[in-house]
Amino acid sequence: MKKVNVAIMGLGTVGGGTYEILTDNHDYIKRTQQLDVRVKRVLDRDRERVLSRGVAADVFTDSIDDVINDKEIDIVIETMGGVEPAKTFILKALGSGKSVVTANKELIAKHWHELEPAAKQGGAGLYFEASCVGGVPIIRALTESMQANHICELYGIINGTTNYILTKMTEDGVSYESALREAQQLGYAEFNPSADVDGFDAMYKLSILSSLAFHTTVPFKSVYREGITRITAADIKTAGDLGYVIKLLAIGRRNGDKVEARVHPTFVPLSHPLASVRGSFNAVLLTGDFVDDIMLYGRGAGARPTGSAIVSDVIFCATRKSHAYTDFGVSEHAGQGVDITSDFTSKYYIALTALDRAGALASVAKIFGEHGVSIDTVLQKGSAGDHASITFLTHTASEHAVKEALAKIEKSEYVRSINSMIRCL
Repeated sequence: MKKVNVAIMGLGTVGGGTYEILTDNHDYIKRTQQLDVRVKRVLDRDRERVLSRGVAADVFTDSIDDVINDKEIDIVIETMGGVEPAKTFILKALGSGKSVVTANKELIAKHWHELEPAAKQGGAGLYFEASCVGGVPIIRALTESMQANHICELYGIINGTTNYILTKMTEDGVSYESALREAQQLGYAEFNPSADVDGFDAMYKLSILSSLAFHTTVPFKSVYREGITRITAADIKTAGDLGYVIKLLAIGRRNGDKVEARVHPTFVPLSHPLASVRGSFNAVLLTGDFVDDIMLYGRGAGARPTGSAIVSDVIFCATRKSHAYTDFGVSEHAGQGVDITSDFTSKYYIALTALDRAGALASVAKIFGEHGVSIDTVLQKGSAGDHASITFLTHTASEHAVKEALAKIEKSEYVRSINSMIRCL
């Protein structure tokens, strides 16, 4: 029976869930995996919080040196979040030859290029299944199950907070502000929700997932990012009327040396499997050149789902004879010979307010035509006064062409405002 001693750094929500699993399922893991996993140290600033979870007093420490200098500790679990001091602590652990399991997507996305070399130099493993999509084993699927395929595309709903907000707006007809308040009350959204609603969380995750999927570094700074704060009840209703639902999608595609990576609200057809992903659930749809489509679905956040992924990594790490690293060598910059393009193609939903008079619609359509943007559907509704609401659905067009057309349309004498521009799947 192999004995494995672990340290947990940070016993907040995720760290607490991890400790609970390792404690409650200790005997089950011992019986099924032939591993005796023990929590030997818990590093945290709040002693009372740690002891209130049933952790023995002699297990608690507030000094990283107690973790690094303990030769009996094999694996360090980082659930502190943020960049510092997590980065410094992880580098110390890797440098001492201790493998690290982390759920820290921001840290991996920003400093993967420093952490992986440190792991190699220390002869240690670096595992981060829990950094993306909570309890859904997406990273293991990419690295252990899809090797026979070139992955062409991935589409994901990878942020539970925004999916919950958009679901409430769609199903209950509430405003963005009301849905956000409810998400905060339920603990899905932080007091400062920017990381979720402005798309940063999904951006970090997509950087990691697309790098693994396409076997090249896709830096987080190269991911196009747009959040959900401008989505209105009118957008939600129009989407439903047209047979769509709005989701914050993370989209990665590779075609030869061209890679696109983007996070933004998207009109998803009701017939698409991602359209039915509701509430705080997450899902990722992968397309391989031989396997075709595979979809993974489950809880994308929370103490237990994320803790489940962490413990899975602990077991995976403990049972390996040697540690594996990326085959492309993580860099701070885009992979050599790869063009991460910002001029992708899509269909577009565009809503604007124009003067309700002859020539207005023709003027807007003419500008679209001049920029090579073909119109599929037009809906026009009169409103109070002398204004009209006009909605366009375009055929597939380039991002740059649409934005250039809208910049010119916004200056038109007929147009009072461009209210929405949302890409369509």
